[in-house]
Amino acid sequence: MNGAHPILPQNGLTVQRAQVENLYVEAMVLADEAHTAFAAARDLSRVATGDAQGSLLQIGLACESLKTTTRLMHIIAWLLHRRAMIAGDAGAGPNDSAARIGEPVTADWEICIQFESPVRRIIAASERLFERIAAIEAGWEAPVAATPVQAMLARLEARL
Repeated sequence: MNGAHPILPQNGLTVQRAQVENLYVEAMVLADEAHTAFAAARDLSRVATGDAQGSLLQIGLACESLKTTTRLMHIIAWLLHRRAMIAGDAGAGPNDSAARIGEPVTADWEICIQFESPVRRIIAASERLFERIAAIEAGWEAPVAATPVQAMLARLEARL
């Protein structure tokens, strides 16, 4: 196969490739920021509190760290699968489970509001990125409307 996706016209494939590459870079940067911010928050919470409230906050931080990491892993896996599909990899098809972003792993904002600003920003950014990916996926799966010229040609063809 020449690298072209069997369903997409070449110009649509070029746009998708660029979107996937840009989103991949964004996701990887966000994953690195998340790692750094959650590690720093864990270190600060260990030093700052020793009471029951502090222990609950540490548990909440650990849970939200896992949720954010899972969310980012789903995003990155989806992007890598799309990359493989665009490249024409025979092992990556549109019906694979990795071809769908799936349901979001949502943050518990009643807990997150207690975290420092950098951690909250990263959690929110990962949720927004997931929503963007889901919207892109939905748009890519939607039938492509015929342009006015294509519609006119189809009417002419039907008359002949």
